[in-house]
This record gives sequence, structure tokens and C-alpha cells, in this order.
Amino acid sequence: MMVAIGICHLINDTMQAVIPAMFPLLERDLGLTFTQLGLISFVLNMFASILQPVVGFVTDKKALPFALPLGMVSSFIGLTMLVLAPNYWMILVSVLFLGFGSAIFHPEGSRVSYMAAGNKRGLAQSIYQVGGNSGQALAPLISAFLILPFGMYGASVILILTAIGIFLLTKIAFWYKKQLEEEKLAKTKKVLLSSLPPLTKRQVGIALSLLLIIIFARSFYTTNITNFYVFYLIEQYSLNIEMGQLLIFIFMAFGVVGTFFGGPLSDKIGRKNVILLSVVVPIPLCLVLPYVPLWLVVIELIIIGALIMISFSVTVVYAQELVPTKIGTMAGLTVGFAFGMGAIGSIVIGMLMDSYGIRLTMIVISVLPILMLVALLLPKDRAERAA
Repeated sequence: MMVAIGICHLINDTMQAVIPAMFPLLERDLGLTFTQLGLISFVLNMFASILQPVVGFVTDKKALPFALPLGMVSSFIGLTMLVLAPNYWMILVSVLFLGFGSAIFHPEGSRVSYMAAGNKRGLAQSIYQVGGNSGQALAPLISAFLILPFGMYGASVILILTAIGIFLLTKIAFWYKKQLEEEKLAKTKKVLLSSLPPLTKRQVGIALSLLLIIIFARSFYTTNITNFYVFYLIEQYSLNIEMGQLLIFIFMAFGVVGTFFGGPLSDKIGRKNVILLSVVVPIPLCLVLPYVPLWLVVIELIIIGALIMISFSVTVVYAQELVPTKIGTMAGLTVGFAFGMGAIGSIVIGMLMDSYGIRLTMIVISVLPILMLVALLLPKDRAERAA
């Protein structure tokens, strides 16, 4: 089940990855401004962001196993509309359907991962999130080998994957339903055992606020790299679009590697220690990235991608352990907030690039990861206190 839900996460996020994959094509062929490109990403991610905590809250009250395949049906409709979209406004409508499907999938997918995890919550969440990050990492390859050569119709290949996802999620929904029936018959409910010490409501609120600041800075920065850094590579290093997208893929691929190892590592050395690792090491590299030669850009993208994303699944588990009675709500809040910050980041970065140029925007965004140092103030978990 952990692997199956991870595969479905890959398919779900691959569909969303089609959107930024189209940016170079839309900018080149339709003459869209960076602000307009940012607005497309904003509509997609903000809609998903707002709905994810709502879906998580509702399903914490009453589980809805078959919402999973229905959510992917919505994404299938959105992707079909996107391929056939005759104009900019239809593109915006189509991403609403994609956002709605994503909003349903993420909190419920995280719950399935939790139900299948046993005592390996970090590992389970990593497998689940690796699927999603792998789907996102495919964006530059989709752009280089499907969108640019074949135009919008190149994205229709993803519809085959979506159909497979609907089938898998239907199977998972039946397993999910059976688990709920077994819990009901046994008159027991799985309760998440937290690795954190007992905290007051005020302490939990402060810790969640710090966690959201970390997610804000991380999401803003990664959105900048995945959606807009290709334009910097083209302008500053005279790369073509395909080569620029390949470098973005390297960043995202190593982000997948970091995401996978982050969860199991947090099971061993503690959630907070992994979050600190993802904060302290990448910051100086982020600061100097706009100034280094091309050969060093590749090395920096590898290190930043791996380390800044090593805490992706860990922040979800940490939030769930802060509020162990609200598994879906916390998954929806953290992942939804990441989507929301990515949405805001897209439109803000697009406006900055239109107003002040690509280079200055990259320099300004490189400073943002410093905010993640608030991780030092997070409550210690058992592993850190034992050390």
C-alpha cells in the first residue's frame, strides 16, 4: 500500500508538473509575460492550498475512501481541458480542476500512508512524498521531450498515466474502506504516538507557526528554481531551453533523493535534527548561487536540491506529531501551505522579473532561505533529547 499510494502520488504530481513544463513554450509562442505565467501557477496551487486543510478536516471527522479516485477523475478532466485549451482563460479554468483533484488527493493520500506505516512513519511518509517529488521532477523532462517538440498535445501522453492512477486509487480505496471496517469492528482507532514531549496549546501553536515559516521559505525558494531559474540560465549562461530544463531536472531529481532519505533518517536521529540539516547547510550555497560559474551551478543545484528537500516529508510528520489527533488536517495544512506559498511565490517572482529583471530577482530570492533558521527554536523530540 505504501508503494501503491506513492505511485499514485507520482501520477498526481506529474499532471501538475505539466503546468510549469509549459512555461517556456507559453512564453515563447503565446508571448505571455512572467506575471501571466505566475498567475497560472498561482491559480493551480492556491486553489489546492485552500482546499487541502478543509479536506483534511472533513475526512478527520468522516473518512471518505472513494474521494481518492474521484479526485483523480477531476484532474483527468482538467488535464484534458488543458490540452484542448484554445486560449489563456481556458488554461486558467483547466488548472482549477487540477487543483481540486490535488486538494482531495494529498491529505487522503497521506492518511493512507500513515495507515500502512506501522511504526515507520518517517519511511512511509518519505515513500509517499518521493512519489510526488518524482512527479514534479519530471516537469523539465516533459518540457524538453514532450511539450517543446509536440506542443500542447505532447501533454496528452500523461492522460494514460492518469487512467492508471484512477484504477490504482480505486483498489486503494477498497483497502482503505476495509481498514476502517476492521477498526470499527475492533472498536479501536489508531492513535499516532508522538515523539515530542507533552506540549501546551500555546507551545503547539508556536511550533506550528515556526514550521509554517520554514515551509514558506522552502516553498518560495524551490518554486523560484523549478519555475523561473531556467530563464536565468538562458540569460546569464546562454543555454538553450532544453539544456536549462535538464539542469532544473538535476535539482529536482536530487530533491527526490533527499526526500527519500529524510524520513528514515528522522526515524533514527529525530525530526528536528533532520529539519536543521536541511536548513543550516543549504543557506550559504543558496546565497552564492547567482554569482558562481556554470560548472559550479551544477554542483550547487545537486547539493541544495538534496538537502533543502530532505525535510519535506519530515515537516509533515512533525506537524502530525504536534497534533496527533488530526492526521489529515495536519497533512492538509503543511502540504497545502506549501502549495499556497508556491502559488504566491510564482506570481510574486513573475512580477519581480517583469519589473526588475531576471538577475536582480534571483539575487533577492537567494536571501530568503535565511528565514528557515527559525528551525532552531522548534521543540526537541525524543531522539534529540536522548542525544
